[in-house]
Amino acid sequence: MSHENLLDGPAPTLLPADGPDTEARAALRRGASLREAAAGAPASSLAWALLAEHALGDDGDPVAAYAFARTGYHRGLDALRRAGWRGRGPIPADHEPNQGFLRALLALAEAAEAIGEGDEAQRCEQLLVDSGTSSVEIADLR
Repeated sequence: MSHENLLDGPAPTLLPADGPDTEARAALRRGASLREAAAGAPASSLAWALLAEHALGDDGDPVAAYAFARTGYHRGLDALRRAGWRGRGPIPADHEPNQGFLRALLALAEAAEAIGEGDEAQRCEQLLVDSGTSSVEIADLR
């Protein structure tokens, strides 16, 4: 898919293909646990997002999910800023390196809702929309 910007706004932000999520994916393919992947690649949004998704689902621990998701979200913000993102504009979900951040953002919305932080959940959902995606599109990546 082309990531050309046809609207008068910021160009899409594409995280580099060799970022920390690549390390986490490789560790998981080698059989590392989610915690091992996060410890081995602590700058990986994906590793933290996967921990959050697990805590939301299997563990049923929304407080842990919130902490994991917030870590992944902040690691992703750092990476996006290094890639030129200035707080707005498209973050294409079809670009695999962007998916860790977007999954962490969705998990943060879900965990925030689960612990009664409805305003934060709404802000996260809006950031997904403002980034050119939706919670449904990101949930489909799981």
